[in-house]
Amino acid sequence: CDETGGDYYDFLESSDHQHGNFIAVVGDVSGHGIPSALIMATARAFLRQRASLPGTPAEIVSDVNRQMTRDFEESAGFMTLFYLCIHPAEKSLCWVRAGHDPAILYDPESDQFDELRGEGMALGVDADGRFEQFQKAGLKKGQIIIMGSDGLWEARNPQGEMFGKEPIQQIIRQSPHATARDILTSCFNRLKDFLEDHSPEDDVTLVVIKITKD
Repeated sequence: CDETGGDYYDFLESSDHQHGNFIAVVGDVSGHGIPSALIMATARAFLRQRASLPGTPAEIVSDVNRQMTRDFEESAGFMTLFYLCIHPAEKSLCWVRAGHDPAILYDPESDQFDELRGEGMALGVDADGRFEQFQKAGLKKGQIIIMGSDGLWEARNPQGEMFGKEPIQQIIRQSPHATARDILTSCFNRLKDFLEDHSPEDDVTLVVIKITKD
């Protein structure tokens, strides 16, 4: 919503990338503008550096949290994060949720949406905070994963109505065979129509991942 903001998304290379594992993260820094953008950039550097070293997702997020808490204890800033690792060979997912909205997994075969939930505080709050890793097996071709920031779900039109998650679920359900890019474009077009001429009050971020191989 501003020229600079605190939303963050990234695709990371892990220490075991030779096995085809894929990492996607989405984060949201408190506040807006330059201060939030600086925290976001620092968190990005911490994550990229730590993800390149051995360790589980829970260990990686815990170490990044420790660094962020030390760096930002005077600013009182914090950052929510959803850290997702896809294991194609094992047909599984694992994730760490640090105060962020759960990712959403859609299975077109069962026509079910499943939120990837889990406990975990935001980064930068408690240096000794520990983060739990959650797992889900049975990853299949055609499944779709959505990761976003609350600036999307909570966007309001001129009438004060909230966009919510239902329009995005409708788009996915109506076009389960569309590419990830086409789904992403459809979601933002729907948001633009919903907002009319109203500008969003928060940064808006959405990542769409589609499983394309068995």
